[in-house]
Amino acid sequence: MSVRAGIVVTGTEVLTGRVHDRNGPWLSEQLQRLGVDPVAILVVGDRPPDILRALRFLAAEGCALVLTTGGLGPTADDLTVEVVGRFQGRELVLDEALEGRIAEILRPMIARWPDLDPEAVLTSNRKQAVIPAGAEILEPVGTAPGLVAAPLADGDGPTIVVLPGPPRELQPMWHAALAASPALRAALSGVIEYRRDMLRLFGIPESEIAATLRAAEQSGIAIDRLEITTCLRRGEVEVVTRYEPEQAAVYAALAGFVRERHGRTLFSDDGTTVDEQVFALLHGAGETLAVAESCTGGLLSARLTERPGSSEVVRGGLVVYSDDAKVALARVDPALIARVGAVSQEVAVALADGARTALDADVGVGVTGIAGPGGATKAKPLGLVWLSVSHRDGRRLTRSVTLPGGRADVRDRSTTVALHLVRRLLLGGDDDVIAPG
Repeated sequence: MSVRAGIVVTGTEVLTGRVHDRNGPWLSEQLQRLGVDPVAILVVGDRPPDILRALRFLAAEGCALVLTTGGLGPTADDLTVEVVGRFQGRELVLDEALEGRIAEILRPMIARWPDLDPEAVLTSNRKQAVIPAGAEILEPVGTAPGLVAAPLADGDGPTIVVLPGPPRELQPMWHAALAASPALRAALSGVIEYRRDMLRLFGIPESEIAATLRAAEQSGIAIDRLEITTCLRRGEVEVVTRYEPEQAAVYAALAGFVRERHGRTLFSDDGTTVDEQVFALLHGAGETLAVAESCTGGLLSARLTERPGSSEVVRGGLVVYSDDAKVALARVDPALIARVGAVSQEVAVALADGARTALDADVGVGVTGIAGPGGATKAKPLGLVWLSVSHRDGRRLTRSVTLPGGRADVRDRSTTVALHLVRRLLLGGDDDVIAPG
């Protein structure tokens, strides 16, 4: 087995759901890239006994490394450092040099706010310079330093990396710790090298992949030598495989088996997303895209512009939620809407053409549907979405899908279907796209 690690996310605001945890999954991903086995992500409130129990639990589970996030600020409920010191039996001491560095960080803020009491600010932040004796200091990214604390020489247990809560501080501090901390490097010395590959499929249920994996095993592929996980995400099935380098031939055989059985639905064998592929296809052809979206309300435009460089291929988007907006912005004929309704093949086509024309793009995308919870009829059920993609050279793909789930699910999955329609159009394919079920 490789090095095992656990993550403790502290903060009552995270435990109660007021703040969404971004740190635990991010750190888990970083650990896996290093070949470390994440055991658990524990979320606890700002209560020392609960933080202490979390540390003890992970130690009992054989974790050689524990990462904590949050609880490093100057307020009374920031208690992570104190608990880590208690857990390892280390005395808490004031590091005067660190206190000076924190004071220098705070001086510009004090200068900007003349009503602040400088001495009060510095006194409250002095708490951040109190650390377990002998721990390595990770320089602050904000005002809070991090720590790396190896077990005491006469004890055992995990090396603990103490990181701040804000992701903008945590992420660069983690990378700095990997580069500069001898204690962290020592904790990672037993890591086993793994490779990780991903297959992405669209238009196939997760149960079908489970059947394929059973068939692969029955055909003689030693999939027990691979660590395989499948996940349905945003309407796509992801098959992630982790394996030791000497099992590369086994993975190649499995990937070939999946490709042979699901060639129509396997769209990525190198981990690239449909978003990345659409960008590459548009960029490679020197073409641009515009969207007119109704039920997705701007989600498709947001997704298309998430990646850097998207301005090279995305002309813009029209959010045409009302019928009046469809007419005014996408130039949809009001008589057409009156005749067939806003959620229809004809209106999706008109939206795609209207977006392309209005924004002078090569490719236009139109999306209109019933995300719910209201608005459905017997003829047009909840989750019905019409999508159309048109090219200025006359090519077009149009499709209706009925997507499962609640309002958020329908809206999110609609963007995935739209991107796959764009990809298929750009590749010269037909309209044989199956909606995720």
